[in-house]
Amino acid sequence: MRPSPDMDDLATLLLPLVREVPDFPQPGVLFQDLAPVFADATAFRAVVDALIASTPKVDVVVGVEARGFLLGAAAAYALGAGVVGVRKPGKLPVVCDREGYALEYGVASLELAHGVLRPAQRALVVDDVLATGGTAAATCALVERAGVMVSGIAVLLEIGSLRGRDRLAGRVVHALLTL
Repeated sequence: MRPSPDMDDLATLLLPLVREVPDFPQPGVLFQDLAPVFADATAFRAVVDALIASTPKVDVVVGVEARGFLLGAAAAYALGAGVVGVRKPGKLPVVCDREGYALEYGVASLELAHGVLRPAQRALVVDDVLATGGTAAATCALVERAGVMVSGIAVLLEIGSLRGRDRLAGRVVHALLTL
């Protein structure tokens, strides 16, 4: 494991890069756009280092479509682990499982490809934002039904007012920033 970056320094670096977009993807939603964080080399490196700093040994990182793919692949590389993506329906040629969940503004589902996880592996679930917790909970359900232990969940940004962490009670959740 790498040394944990100072969280105050990380917040100072990242917060000016988080762009708030009102009424996206629908009226009343305040979207936290992290694209400027990903586009900044220094910020992106700091995010990946901070995400994996307290991660126990894992065999695979599970990134959630779509921005979780960016973070998950980088984290897996840094950890020397494999990477698997959970996808929105219709994107995988061979699906082994599907899980529905509620969003802040609707419902959705995620799918896991057949044969990409092996029973008894240890996984880190990675996504960009923890809002209601639905996406993370659905991903954990898919991973665990495949016989894999979820060692933790890591996100760049947690929207505390939506109480997503409550849906993940009993799980190790590591958020770099909380708004």
